[in-house]
Amino acid sequence: MSLERGKRFAETEEKLKIKGRLAGWLVAFGFRLLQLWGRTLRYEIDDRTGVVGRPVTENYIGALWHNRLLIFPLVLRRFFPERHGAALISASRDGDLLADAVQRFGYDVVRGSSSRLGASAILQLTQVLASGGDVVITPDGPRGPAYELGPGIIFLAQKSGAAVLPMNLEYSRCWRLGSWDRFIVPQPFAKVRVLINRPHNVKSTTTPEEFEAERLALDQIQL
Repeated sequence: MSLERGKRFAETEEKLKIKGRLAGWLVAFGFRLLQLWGRTLRYEIDDRTGVVGRPVTENYIGALWHNRLLIFPLVLRRFFPERHGAALISASRDGDLLADAVQRFGYDVVRGSSSRLGASAILQLTQVLASGGDVVITPDGPRGPAYELGPGIIFLAQKSGAAVLPMNLEYSRCWRLGSWDRFIVPQPFAKVRVLINRPHNVKSTTTPEEFEAERLALDQIQL
């Protein structure tokens, strides 16, 4: 390696370190800001399956649309303090920051796409469920289309045998960003309605037509 090339390599490495530290500071600041923001929100629970406050006897695959994700860790901590598990986070660069934030809330992270779950991600998520933990997936993430349930969650439910628990968050006042899913940010002091639907068991399938029927059945009850 020439002296000039080595110098450029060192400069690039130093820039990456600075960017990494800056990203870490931003995540730490955002984590604290989200905690303070969450304290202004008022919560209302619509638990249609009676899972809140109940002893953990069954593990679930929690399903939540991608644009409702922002305060979901606060909801989990508030209403499910006795439960633990992992969230599926995109393996993209943007997912790095989100994964860091999720881990700060005390949850494990599995990297991958809910639309195209690879063998490694399915294995890790199945192991989380088998060990007594829950799994959270945004079935239309990480790139959409919005509100269209991808096949990954069906594969996982069939592989693990765990029931899917459809969930949703509704806000009395919010802002919507210009992202592909119109990502939702609740306004301070807004009311948050937490909806939890009844668990759904995905059936085994042997043909593409049967698989699509199971995907549509879950898509119809996803809140």
